[in-house]
Amino acid sequence: MSASGGSRAVVAALGANLAIAVAKFVAFAFSGSSSMLAEGVHSLADSGNQVLLLFGGRRAKRAADTEHPFGYGRERYVSGFLVSIVLFTLGGVFALYEGYEKVSHPHPVDDWYWPVGVLLFAMAAEGMSFRTAVGEARQGKGAQSWPQYVRTAKAPELPVVLLEDFGALIGLVLALIGVGTAVLTHDGVWDGAGSLGIGTLLVLIAVVLATETKSLLLGESAGPQVVERIRAALVDGESVFRVIHMRTLHLGPEELLVAAKISVPAEATGAQIAGAINAAEARVRAAEPIARVIYLEPDLYDEAVAAAGGNPAATPGGR
Repeated sequence: MSASGGSRAVVAALGANLAIAVAKFVAFAFSGSSSMLAEGVHSLADSGNQVLLLFGGRRAKRAADTEHPFGYGRERYVSGFLVSIVLFTLGGVFALYEGYEKVSHPHPVDDWYWPVGVLLFAMAAEGMSFRTAVGEARQGKGAQSWPQYVRTAKAPELPVVLLEDFGALIGLVLALIGVGTAVLTHDGVWDGAGSLGIGTLLVLIAVVLATETKSLLLGESAGPQVVERIRAALVDGESVFRVIHMRTLHLGPEELLVAAKISVPAEATGAQIAGAINAAEARVRAAEPIARVIYLEPDLYDEAVAAAGGNPAATPGGR
C-alpha cells in the first residue's frame, strides 16, 4: 500500500465522520436517543482517530538523526496503537455506559424521524468512505482474504480505516434496529440495547486493532514473498554462493532493514568481497525497493554452523 493511498482513505473517512458526527448529535438533541448519542461519540472518536493517523504519517516523514538513526517510520505504528485506545475508551466504553444507563432508566425516543433520517444519511456517507478504503486496499491485498490482509498489512492506515468503517456500518444497523424497535414498542430499553451492542462492537474492534498494531510496534519481519525475493537477489552464484542466514525487520511500513550472512569464495580478496557486497546490495534494492538499510557479513559456508543458526558457540569446536 502506498502512503498516498492510505492518506486518501483517511481523508475520505475524516470528512465523512465529521459530517456524520454533527448530524448524530443534532438528532440526539431532538430525540434523546441513547443509540444516537453513542453513535455520535463513536463518529467523533473516529474523526479524532483519523487526525491521529494523518499526524503520525506526517511525523514519520522526518529524516533520521543522531538520536533516531533509523528514522521515524514507526510513528505510524504508534498512531495506529493510539487509535485502538481511543476507540476502546471514548467509543466503546462510553457506548456501554450509555447503554447501561438507558436500560436501567429507559425513556421513549422522541421525534423518531430525526435519528432514523440521520442514520440513513450516515449509512450512505460511511458506505462511500468504506468503498474508498476498499478500493485503495485492493492494490496491496492481492489474493489474500480480508482478514489475512488486516493481519499481514505493514501499513496501519488502511486496516484501521477498513475496520472503523466496517464497524461503523454495523453500528449504524444496530442503532437503527434499537431506535426502530424502541419506537414500535414504545419501550426505551431497546434503544439502550442498541447502544450496548454498539459498545460491544467497538471494544472488539479496538482489541483487534491493538493486537495487530502492537505486533508492528514490537517489530515484524518482511512477508514470506519479500524474504524470498531478497534471498534470490543476494545470490549470484559467482561472488555470493548462498545466504547462510538472514533477518529482516520493518523500520516502518515502507522501510525494511535486512541483515544477512552470505557465503563468498574462500580465495576472494578483500577488494573482491567488498565488490560482491556492493553488487548484492544493489540487486536487493532493485528487487525490493523498501529494503533501504542493508548489512551483509561475508563468511565461508560451514554446514554445522549453519545448522546451529549461525552461532559457532552452539556447535562442537565452532569457529
